[in-house]
Amino acid sequence: MIIGIVAIAKNFAIGKDGTLPWHYPADLKFFKNTTTGHAIVMGFNTWKSIGKPLPNRLNIVLSRSRQIEPQPNALLVRSTNEVTALSPFLNCDLFIIGGAQTYKNFADVTEKWIVTEVPLTVDDADTFMPRDFLSGFEVVETKELTKELVVKVFHRI
Repeated sequence: MIIGIVAIAKNFAIGKDGTLPWHYPADLKFFKNTTTGHAIVMGFNTWKSIGKPLPNRLNIVLSRSRQIEPQPNALLVRSTNEVTALSPFLNCDLFIIGGAQTYKNFADVTEKWIVTEVPLTVDDADTFMPRDFLSGFEVVETKELTKELVVKVFHRI
């Protein structure tokens, strides 16, 4: 299954200066527990911001022109089509983890969204999700991570 996973502020912000504009340990733990043992797909800028392969996951980096150092659990691919062609051969889910352009590139094939609602408005953010990114999806589950953080799971209608 191809799953988008994102933490999003009230104003749809997801990033600032190449990083998350907040720090919530409960959300990071949730992300780790949810994606461990699966494949994660990210754009090159997200890869750079993380700085290394996330452990116990296949890290797929999407870039038409950039290179990455060869390393265990990291795979460079050149197109969305390459990732979707690879997907049926994986024995796990495929999580799209960002950034905004990568989410957009996979919008048509994303079957499920896991969205952490961050209780902030980030006025100086520079990266946002489209306001209609959940169009065609319905909430099937809601979980409270902390008093502040809620995770909603959406499936395509």
